[in-house]
Amino acid sequence: MLGIGKKSRQLVGLDIGSSSIKAVELKSAKSGYELVSFGMETLAPDTVVDGAIMDAPQVANAISKIFDAQRIKTKNVATSVSGHSVIVKRVPLPLMTEEELYDRIPSEASQHIPFDIADVNLSYQLLESMDSQMDVLLVAVKKDKILNHTNVLAQAGKTPVVVDIDAFGLQNCFEINYEPDAGQTVALLNIGASVMNINIVRGGVPLFTRDVSGRAEATDTAQRFRYSDVGNSKDFRLLPGNRQRRKHSANRGGRRNGARSGPGGFAAGGIRDAGGGVESVSQSDDRSRQAQ
Repeated sequence: MLGIGKKSRQLVGLDIGSSSIKAVELKSAKSGYELVSFGMETLAPDTVVDGAIMDAPQVANAISKIFDAQRIKTKNVATSVSGHSVIVKRVPLPLMTEEELYDRIPSEASQHIPFDIADVNLSYQLLESMDSQMDVLLVAVKKDKILNHTNVLAQAGKTPVVVDIDAFGLQNCFEINYEPDAGQTVALLNIGASVMNINIVRGGVPLFTRDVSGRAEATDTAQRFRYSDVGNSKDFRLLPGNRQRRKHSANRGGRRNGARSGPGGFAAGGIRDAGGGVESVSQSDDRSRQAQ
């Protein structure tokens, strides 16, 4: 996981939604993960609008209430963002070395990101390499979007260790609980009060990600995907919630709050405020570098 290093830290997963804030804490066990604690605090209307925190003091207070009520001691948190300030692009590039790719990312991003590169944090992940081409997933988030979240966490006395993308966090949850076939295409939907996150995944690789606001836009996006090449693929099928579920024990007798992201999965490439630098995360060695 980005920013953690070799020694794993205990994290609390924090979801800042438009209608409520949720905190989840898990711990690793022999049989999987155990639920340590879970807490939720509702928010007044317009406190968070389209993923942007409009009332920072109220959100910070709600976070503190959850941690106090559930007696969560861990201050390190993992959270995620979504919305129009988040751009995810799959970019085909000529085959090159890791060092060459690292140097090329800023110039390549300027061609695909509709924001000034100086105003965003960049992250990328090599997806696959072929004879003369490599596919790279490019992710950009506006700095003010990240600061909007991290500043509120600081007000609540918490330390943001990981800032990921909602769609990738959703994928992590799915892959921890299920064992999808390598060739299976799955549509993952996170339906919130005002925003829906869509992530179409095949073999652990995102094929299509989108954040949509409002019911009409969400329906239109789903229909357009359904009639696309991927949506019409024979490999695409819905996965009912009671199929292929991996069993994980839950500590139902204890406190229920807080969350910790799994160390594996694609969302290991979380985005941090890196002063405008480029960050790459290799799933094999979890290395990250910051552009000077």
